[in-house]
Amino acid sequence: MTHVRSFLYRTVAKPIFFALPPDIVHARTIDGLAVAGATPGVSKLAQKGARRYPELYTEWKGMKFTSPVGLSAGLDKNGRTVPMMQAFGFGFSEVGSVTAEPCAGNAKPWFYRLPKTQSLVVHVGLANQGVKKIVARLEKNSLVVQKEYPTILSLARTNSREASGVDEGIADYVASAKAAKKSPAVQMIELNISCPNAYCGEAYTTPELLEKLLAAIDAVKVGKPVFIKMPLDIPWTATKKLLDVIVRHDVTGVTMANLAKNRDEVILQDVLPDTVEGGLSGAPTRAKSTELVRKTYKAYGDKLVIMGVGGVLSAEDAYEKIRAGATFVGLVTGLIFNGPQFVEEVNRGLVKLLQRDGFTHISQAVGVDAKGVQ
Repeated sequence: MTHVRSFLYRTVAKPIFFALPPDIVHARTIDGLAVAGATPGVSKLAQKGARRYPELYTEWKGMKFTSPVGLSAGLDKNGRTVPMMQAFGFGFSEVGSVTAEPCAGNAKPWFYRLPKTQSLVVHVGLANQGVKKIVARLEKNSLVVQKEYPTILSLARTNSREASGVDEGIADYVASAKAAKKSPAVQMIELNISCPNAYCGEAYTTPELLEKLLAAIDAVKVGKPVFIKMPLDIPWTATKKLLDVIVRHDVTGVTMANLAKNRDEVILQDVLPDTVEGGLSGAPTRAKSTELVRKTYKAYGDKLVIMGVGGVLSAEDAYEKIRAGATFVGLVTGLIFNGPQFVEEVNRGLVKLLQRDGFTHISQAVGVDAKGVQ
């Protein structure tokens, strides 16, 4: 059945979607998934096509993950698709990034496709409806979804002049963290310090300012796992200085990593006009993000849990990140390019790869390739 859905998506649905502007497709897709998730019986029907595998099941910090593969932040900015993402077979969803105040984001278009490169150029600018409205929406999901499907709220500071100062930005993060702390519908938070499209850039990617931000978040006493979403393009020496700060605070893990901003390092197979602004997702981020996972696991694997994000367009890509040291893997572009059945394809592929390598559970594969990394 998965093969049939894959064939139909690639030969029928995808050509139609890719003939339309990506902003329109994104908006209509989110609307459609929101309606489907709110319609009785639809998510249960969709779940029948997504098998659950005991080899991938993990209980961690009181949460149940049917798969280590989840929806990364960036697609569902306002928390409208959580029930359907669970139905597709994801093990968790990241919502956002979310800010303390509603934010319109950058002028559209927000997205530009690079189909041959297997990438999207993203220039959203943290558009979202604000943390209060989004948390209230998540709390309307069924108790089954809230208890059995981990939801991560990815937090950033409001993309506005009012929140552009260092202290104002920290207050913005803190306000969102307090809202997430109170909500039973949020199981984890992620601090996005590396959004490339924000009003005042990546202000907290220096050790001094990151220290100040994390001290303020520590004071909130969130009581839930906290992850930090890291930048992709800075040198490892700079990344390591940030990680040295992170491990001194009440942080559980890191997400490696955000969009590619340095186009000089990207091999493009499509024409990308200079007028198209934004960071690149998908395949151009794969190798560098995996290398960051590997180095981070080698240096901090006993202190930090790692979520690998970037260029997961196959089960092999996800498995590579897991073997490099990622306990969890996030994706967005792979879903857009391959369709909703892609989640089941990745899960099934991971089980086959585990069997090939003689593993009986996904946890046995975490970090096996990280030995010897300098």
